[in-house]
Amino acid sequence: MDELPGALGSSGSLALRLGQAIFSVASLLFMCFDIPFYSYTAFCFLVTVMGLLMAWSLTLAMVDAFSVLIKLPTRLPGIISLVVLGDWVLSFLALAASCSTASVADFLIHSRSSFCEGTLCTRYQLSATMAFLAWFLTFSSSLFNLWLLPSLNV
Repeated sequence: MDELPGALGSSGSLALRLGQAIFSVASLLFMCFDIPFYSYTAFCFLVTVMGLLMAWSLTLAMVDAFSVLIKLPTRLPGIISLVVLGDWVLSFLALAASCSTASVADFLIHSRSSFCEGTLCTRYQLSATMAFLAWFLTFSSSLFNLWLLPSLNV
């Protein structure tokens, strides 16, 4: 079979995984750098999910880099199934975390009280945006690998 652009073990998958890692790290930095995020459950949920997504993405980026380096993509149905399942779970968790963070930040902005002083809520919104972009890339790689799965010999 021809190489699917974002399937596990391809250079496209490596780019998607690095993008996921970059956006999840950016989301963590916007959320955690010198601001008290732990006051709200949605923000703690975002930090937890982005930490998991960062570890997942960097691990699979190493697998992709190794596969690209030796020019032998991973085409084992069990491994691809595990990657698809992990991507699906993490993509839905990332979507839930980014949506909940965005809604809490929007609520804090519109509450007109002293909850968001200065640029605090802007940083919350930027963190939610980075988490949403990480979700988009995770969901994309999940769809590419799901598309590859039926073509493998089971």
